[in-house]
Amino acid sequence: MKANSLTPILWTEQLSETIEFYTETLNFICGERNDDWGWAALQNHSVEIMFSKPNEHTPFHKPLFTGSFYIVVDNADELWEEFKNKVKVAYAIETFDWGMREFAIYDNNGYMLQFGHEIVE
Repeated sequence: MKANSLTPILWTEQLSETIEFYTETLNFICGERNDDWGWAALQNHSVEIMFSKPNEHTPFHKPLFTGSFYIVVDNADELWEEFKNKVKVAYAIETFDWGMREFAIYDNNGYMLQFGHEIVE
């Protein structure tokens, strides 16, 4: 098997608010939206995330995802300065022993998004 990409599909009951958060706060572009399906696809360069309203047959009360989404960026410090006063912060920017400079925020649904770049010495 050769896997070419991974595109998460996250559930939200607040599709319009989620599109607004990702486009206005995180600089994503809404490439597609279908209100009949309750679905949208958002991109920022090579990163794509889809959002969908929960299936009516599946219980949904809050985000069920038990991890985070790690987005590798060119300069985490610049993004930190841009985002830190606009979002709920999970942890502030920091350089970690594993050679990454990163920070984490929560989106409007409570999903954790981490942003980082590799420290080159």
